[in-house]
Amino acid sequence: MGLKGKLIASLEMKCGGHSVFEVFHTNTHHIVNICPRNVTHFEVHEGEIIKAGSIVSWKYYEAGQEMYMKHLIEAVDPHKKLIKWKVIEGDLLELYNYFDFTTSCDHQWTTWTIEYEKKTEDTPEPLIHLSHIFDMTKDIEGHLLQK
Repeated sequence: MGLKGKLIASLEMKCGGHSVFEVFHTNTHHIVNICPRNVTHFEVHEGEIIKAGSIVSWKYYEAGQEMYMKHLIEAVDPHKKLIKWKVIEGDLLELYNYFDFTTSCDHQWTTWTIEYEKKTEDTPEPLIHLSHIFDMTKDIEGHLLQK
């Protein structure tokens, strides 16, 4: 059994995938207000909001527990509506050697890709993390549809 894995899942967005991308690309700092039941803190440590090379951190709730994650923004492509984050610090790295997120948006879809390497065979697949991302994405969609 391999320790490396990749999860890919897409959600249909009534507001359009491009709108979700814009929230992550230019208004990430508002996600705390848009998703208060899931995200409690967002901070830019180096660089600018969602620019390649920037380092940002999040505090969020997952399974009723507050978690912390700091990532390097590896890539931002406004034409492909793609952002790639690499986790460099936080709770996820207690279970995984590496953990990368990618979001890409087109037409009515937002696609999330998680690439990871488990530290041990007993480490669970990160399905709970994917569920958390889906909850956050649905909160963003609800916010956009209210406008």
